[in-house]
Amino acid sequence: MASIPAVNAKSNYWQNLVNDWGADREVFKLSWGKLMMWIFLLSDTFIFSIFLIGYMNVRMSATDSWPLTSEVFALHVGGADIPLLLIAIMTFILITSSGTMAMAVNCAYQRNKAATFKLMIATAILGASFVGMQAFEWSKLILDEGVRPWSNPMGAAQFGSAFFMITGFHGMHVSIGVIYLTVVAFKVLRGHYDERGFQIVEITGLYWHFVDLVWVFIFAFFYLW
Repeated sequence: MASIPAVNAKSNYWQNLVNDWGADREVFKLSWGKLMMWIFLLSDTFIFSIFLIGYMNVRMSATDSWPLTSEVFALHVGGADIPLLLIAIMTFILITSSGTMAMAVNCAYQRNKAATFKLMIATAILGASFVGMQAFEWSKLILDEGVRPWSNPMGAAQFGSAFFMITGFHGMHVSIGVIYLTVVAFKVLRGHYDERGFQIVEITGLYWHFVDLVWVFIFAFFYLW
């Protein structure tokens, strides 16, 4: 009979834990949603850091010549090759999208649903434009330059694998972010968060700002180095 209270106590412990998670309780003055996003972003930071450190190691240890990124990613405009023009436009688009996302969060906390929706959709369109430009960049390297993950006619074979791995993984994050932004934006417009509050917009913004920040490091380490 003495074991029954112990079993009940254990059952109550797990039930209370489930209730706490289900009730969206705050931990360390953060909601569960925001805390889980921070944990996810921290884990993603480690992954991107490993990719960039691995790239630097490959770059410095390559025995063949490394292609000049200013020439590889030059865009032919008006009869001249302009170095990194497309990459500069892509970077400008992502930085601009961070601004529209920040304004969307501000409008959300003011409960201006229409403005929040428009700004989030604008952010998603900018993100989709970035992905489209990245697809153009990939097709140019694959079709025109003959770069593959396992080979590179312009020099070190590791260039292709490093490029497709790093930019592809980031592009996947941007694509997911575009879908995430679009879904949340329509939910905001339809009033799904009127009672629970609009913190979900801030959580979405955390993800998007992280994606933008990672691109700054990719731009600096991969394209400018």
